[in-house]
Amino acid sequence: MDDLPKVALAKGCIMRWIRLSRPRALGFALSALGLLGLLGLFVLSGYFRGGTSMANVAELKLPEFVSVKRFSFEEKGIEGWATVDGQWAVGEVPGAPSGKRALVQRAVQNAFNVIVAPGGPYTDVDALMRFKPISGLEDASGGIVFRFSEGRYYVIRANALENNFRLYSYDRGRHQLATASVRPPTLGQWHTLRAVAVGDQIQGWLDGQLLINHRDSRFRSGQVGLWTKADSITAFDELTVRGVWTKADSQ
Repeated sequence: MDDLPKVALAKGCIMRWIRLSRPRALGFALSALGLLGLLGLFVLSGYFRGGTSMANVAELKLPEFVSVKRFSFEEKGIEGWATVDGQWAVGEVPGAPSGKRALVQRAVQNAFNVIVAPGGPYTDVDALMRFKPISGLEDASGGIVFRFSEGRYYVIRANALENNFRLYSYDRGRHQLATASVRPPTLGQWHTLRAVAVGDQIQGWLDGQLLINHRDSRFRSGQVGLWTKADSITAFDELTVRGVWTKADSQ
């Protein structure tokens, strides 16, 4: 928005020139004003601030026949899951997509809360889950962890308290890799989050919209999990993981 005063100043200079110039300059001046109007629209839309349109970005896809794991918490708890940090438990959650029960993270004093699902490790992976941010004053988020190995991982997360959607890497500390501006997911409502990684290309989706398309090669394989931060109490349901197992584990 800092560029808009410059556009307005340029328009003002042209209008003054119109009043002082001969009539034959009028056509040229009006054309210039039109171009400046378009410039203002581009500034607003982010084209001159590094904004990236995802309209022409191809969706990452895994081969049709890959390993598929689906996790619903109607009849089964988290046996086989590995808790890294947090207070994770299955319980009744009104409106849970799969029925009446969902997985809820309730710890409020950890920096990050992570639980890792059975299966994997995967190289290429497509993970989709539903999450509902229930409460949180510092944070109200849900995220998908992928390529988790020995405490290192990627995470794509959405936060109901912030208007951004972000990809991070974690290795004894968190590092932001990519971000997109979004309308924050609504507290108390279910949303869909999807993370896809093929080779060094990573895509992040929120409620069916592609928002992140980024390349990073620091982590090449690992498991999939779920994530929250700080005092965020969040429910998760219907995690589906499609993945290519590492060669060592597929033999």
